[in-house]
Amino acid sequence: MVGDNVKRIRLLKIWEILTQDSDEDHPLTTDQIKEKLAKNGIECDRRTLYNDIEVLNSFGYEVFVKRSRNNLYYVEDRSFSVPEVLIIMDAIQAASFITENKTAELVDKVGKLSGSQRGEVLKQNIVQFSTVKSLNEGIYYSVSEISSAIVNQKKIEFNYFMYDAQMNRNYKMDKTNPNNRRVYKVNPIATVFANDNYYLFCYDDKYGNVVSYRIDRMDRVKMTNEDITPSKEAEDFDLAKHNNAT
Repeated sequence: MVGDNVKRIRLLKIWEILTQDSDEDHPLTTDQIKEKLAKNGIECDRRTLYNDIEVLNSFGYEVFVKRSRNNLYYVEDRSFSVPEVLIIMDAIQAASFITENKTAELVDKVGKLSGSQRGEVLKQNIVQFSTVKSLNEGIYYSVSEISSAIVNQKKIEFNYFMYDAQMNRNYKMDKTNPNNRRVYKVNPIATVFANDNYYLFCYDDKYGNVVSYRIDRMDRVKMTNEDITPSKEAEDFDLAKHNNAT
């Protein structure tokens, strides 16, 4: 039983090494794979490695081999190319609705999409943007709630705010009770990225029309248990006509 577990771990580690550190242009030799396994406390001789590669291939984990005196192994690179990853990184860094902290986190994650080329990607990621970044770290929670509401056909509630000159939040207040923040309740239709911002388009029961809100200015977004109100305006909503939202 212990031997089987060791074999499973070794197989997993071999696959992890090959997917992270190899591609057609950067194959790994038998000795290189053995060294990487050894650094993880896993012993493996040539014959065992060869057999493990056969096992991986038999289960659909395709490992290619270039036969030579010292075989070269690699996994076909299914990751994004360097230019593709750089384009995604540029888009993330230029997007104003993504906070500075989240930008750094996402850029790092996207860098991993380039597999063994990650070092080259990060080295080339030198474009600097003058974008003023959002300060709302809760935007990802908001997007998650909005997406769930759209899928489940439920209304959402939220508070809405603007920033003053000192970048303090000024919330829209309830007209009937100025001491309380106004609670917006709307029927979400779609989220749209336009003019460097992320918007929610929704149907407002009170005014009977489709309106938009910047998601980075929404706070305490919550999906309610209330079903959306069917409306002709929502049914006729054309996303293509709203790609220049402001």
